[in-house]
Amino acid sequence: MAEQRGGERDTGDVRESGHGAGEAGHRNARPEEARAWEDLVTTARRTVSDGLVVGTSGNVSVRVGDTVLVTPSGVPYDRLAPDDVTGVDLDGRRVLGTLVPTSELPMHLAVYRTTGALAVVHTHAVHATAVSTLVSELPLIHYMAAALGGPVRVAPYATYGTDELAENMLRALAGRSGCLLQNHGTIAHGATLDQAYDRTAQLEWMCRLWLTASSVPGPAPSLLSREQLTEVEERLRGYGQRG
Repeated sequence: MAEQRGGERDTGDVRESGHGAGEAGHRNARPEEARAWEDLVTTARRTVSDGLVVGTSGNVSVRVGDTVLVTPSGVPYDRLAPDDVTGVDLDGRRVLGTLVPTSELPMHLAVYRTTGALAVVHTHAVHATAVSTLVSELPLIHYMAAALGGPVRVAPYATYGTDELAENMLRALAGRSGCLLQNHGTIAHGATLDQAYDRTAQLEWMCRLWLTASSVPGPAPSLLSREQLTEVEERLRGYGQRG
């Protein structure tokens, strides 16, 4: 979640969710950070244009070395400019910019501390959020679940921006690159922003597919077995171009 706060700026400590106390960052963004920020803003705007979020709900981050660039709290993505770059270290201390980072910073940092991910996308996608209210695991409606590491779990509900939510998310993400957040939305990570976004979009599509099939009167949708999914996982390891 990203609250509507009209682009709150903070010249002191980072106070969101009780994390990351420290002086606001005053150094200039390095060239690689400036490029990563541009890509981050493009991805954040895509979540809106593709209907995965409304307003400033959801958030996006990318890791550059030991710096995590992240969307700020309450700023519409179409208003983000190069000078709005917002970055924290892995302890949540702000090292770049004056805008308050997203309230969901604990989730993003938890992913970076425990995985090799370099990008995270969190959305409030409608179909995925609907599924999160119905099941504890997305039924195996399509083999693309293998691209997320296996059956997609649902992290139990916890208040947004809390350590409890981050901990629930990590359990649901174990061995996976994406999960659902109960009554909340989705989170997915990857080696790049494009990969994290693509996994988010695939997850929303699978949720929409299951809801559509389940809504048809008559027989329940056919589902894949774990063995069938394992076979797909093996095939996906050799998928794509080599070189």
